Amino acid sequence: MRNQVSLLRPGANATLEAYFERVGYQGTTAPTLETLRALNERHTQRIAFENLDPFLGRPVRLDLASLEQKLVHEGRGGYCFEHNLFFAHILRTLGFEVTGLAARVLWNQADDAITARSHMLLRVEVGGASYLADTGFGAMTPTAPLLLQADIEQPTPHETFRLKAFGDEFLLQGQVDAGWKTLYRFGLQEQLPPDYEVANWYVSSHPQSRFVTGLTAARPAPGGRYTLRDTELAIHDTGGGTERRKLANPAALRAVLQDHFQLRLPEAPGMDARLEQLWAA
Repeated sequence: MRNQVSLLRPGANATLEAYFERVGYQGTTAPTLETLRALNERHTQRIAFENLDPFLGRPVRLDLASLEQKLVHEGRGGYCFEHNLFFAHILRTLGFEVTGLAARVLWNQADDAITARSHMLLRVEVGGASYLADTGFGAMTPTAPLLLQADIEQPTPHETFRLKAFGDEFLLQGQVDAGWKTLYRFGLQEQLPPDYEVANWYVSSHPQSRFVTGLTAARPAPGGRYTLRDTELAIHDTGGGTERRKLANPAALRAVLQDHFQLRLPEAPGMDARLEQLWAA
């Protein structure tokens, strides 16, 4: 791996080496489906989904230097724009052809609901076929790339997913409790950096955004998933069953973020006071 990495463009070596160490990857760097699958699984399990920055009133920056610093060197996580923009950068550095897409989140909504295109996902070309990669959907983030083909069930290390055609768009659905639940609806039009900057500003700054008003975190692990919503931790077993715990105070919440979601918490003035508001609410 080291020899192949060294042939990449100047500056890429250090970023890739640091990223591979962060996610615990020691495999090939060839732009193959095997590489994509391995990186998709390790990225999602090692770098948590979380929204601490907007919750604490801190800016969410999408430039590559800021993403690398936060996700790799500071031991933090992020949400869809952060995860998928940086993952796309890693994949392109390795030689993959990647296109950024956007989706309307439909969790607990009708398939034809008109919501904002507030979610980012990726289209990756591998071996003459197109795959979807999404490392930042939170509680149901797919832990493997999905073939861009409708009406086939696609198992991952966690849930099984499928795509359904919906006019000129697609629905992404996950299998939950023996049924199918829609995550989001997306088209294949390429999205450009300004598209993500506008959506990111809205979800990280609007006073009614769930990422501003509440705290959420998610991380898949072998055999299950951890999810946090405000003061409740849920531990989901892929074999079925969920354990839920109400957290007692900010100290317990800090411990869960560090232990279950493997986060290095930021040094943010007033963080405990902001966390206290979750119980007041």
